[in-house]
Amino acid sequence: MKNLYLIAYLDLKESIRAKWFLVYSLVFGGLIALFFIAGVTESQVMGFSGLSRLLLMYIQITIVILPIFILITTVRSISGDRDSHILEYMLSFPISLKQYYWGKIIGRFITVYLPVLFAMIIAVVYGAIKGAAIPWSIFFLYTGLLFAMSATFLGIAFFISSFVKSSEVALGISFFIWIFLLAFIDIALISLMMQQRVDEGIIILISLMNPMEIFRVAAISLFDPQLTVMGPVAFYILDSVSQSTFVLLSIAYPLILGLLFAFLGYKIFEKKDLV
Repeated sequence: MKNLYLIAYLDLKESIRAKWFLVYSLVFGGLIALFFIAGVTESQVMGFSGLSRLLLMYIQITIVILPIFILITTVRSISGDRDSHILEYMLSFPISLKQYYWGKIIGRFITVYLPVLFAMIIAVVYGAIKGAAIPWSIFFLYTGLLFAMSATFLGIAFFISSFVKSSEVALGISFFIWIFLLAFIDIALISLMMQQRVDEGIIILISLMNPMEIFRVAAISLFDPQLTVMGPVAFYILDSVSQSTFVLLSIAYPLILGLLFAFLGYKIFEKKDLV
């Protein structure tokens, strides 16, 4: 257990020293600062005002930015160590493969999750100083959604890194996955529905298997429980499950998916040639 925490600590220190972590932190912290400078909390659009509107805008941006940041900064975690022969050096010490792999995951998860969480905490603190009403329920639920989303793409990134030897190939695969989940899957499903006349329920179910899509719908439901902005799709979702149950599923499903990919990555890493 001591070696596990040691690997996590070393990965955390290495990530903090890297330039990408500075950029990563500045992006999310800068977004919050930009929203305050632009007076987002002092305006009202479609019934959303104060911190509620700020968090709504923050959600819409993180849906796009967070997955690609996690993928491109994490996918080289193991393959990069393999390329630079650090992996061979680390395993020359009395450290097991399990300790190395899961230690890297713990350290990297702290690195990618804390800047996003701190940006939200800064928003809440600043809002409290300004006397704005703080939507605590939205804050805690969104914190859980971010936790699950980070775990999902971290697991996918380590899964890719476990079997890809070249860092360039790993980056290419991660970028393709991000584009596919962000845009191509929606385009493909809409085309399938229009051409083949597939049942709408099946199309919506497949769409919600996309972790980015279920995150998006859950985030909207926190501010708009009736999902009025989604049109007829809302009727199918809300007729199937309640809004609270859907939010819980939106946290549990991505979290389980991320753990599954991380476990599969470990099994591949355990059996594959290490150098």
